[in-house]
Amino acid sequence: MIYVYNCFAGTHSSVLAASYHLKKLPLDRPPTKQEILNIELFNKLRYTDRGKFFYHGKDEDGNKVFTIGRGSSKILVPALYNFFKLLDEESAIDERIIFSTTGHCIPLSMAIGGFTSVRLRFNLIGVPLLILGTMQTYKNIIKVVEHTKEVGANSKNKVELLENLCLK
Repeated sequence: MIYVYNCFAGTHSSVLAASYHLKKLPLDRPPTKQEILNIELFNKLRYTDRGKFFYHGKDEDGNKVFTIGRGSSKILVPALYNFFKLLDEESAIDERIIFSTTGHCIPLSMAIGGFTSVRLRFNLIGVPLLILGTMQTYKNIIKVVEHTKEVGANSKNKVELLENLCLK
């Protein structure tokens, strides 16, 4: 199975979700500032990285975990979903694929911090806001990951698209 977490920039909430999924962050407490900053791609991608898949590793069940930034596009992830669904209908894929949106979980501080840091490249203000937002929303991101894994374990569909609106 393949899990693909997505968010606006592909470098904050989706990267956090991948890290929780792969047990690189603690599930029982908020992550520390250093744990957040040590995440491989956290706040390191730029505008030109949107639309690219980034591999984060295999989970305990051998499933591959990826992230992608979709930018302001409302159609990128649904297009990918529909493309893989079409491939499934043609029996052209063997893997199950779960697309899971993480961006609905973020607080305003994280959104402002991400914009300030990624778009304006002003880390002095952006990074502290990202850290604050991450600490505020870590439980929500864990819920998204748990829900995503549950759907992955129980769904009969070969391709799933999870918006995760209700988990906020």
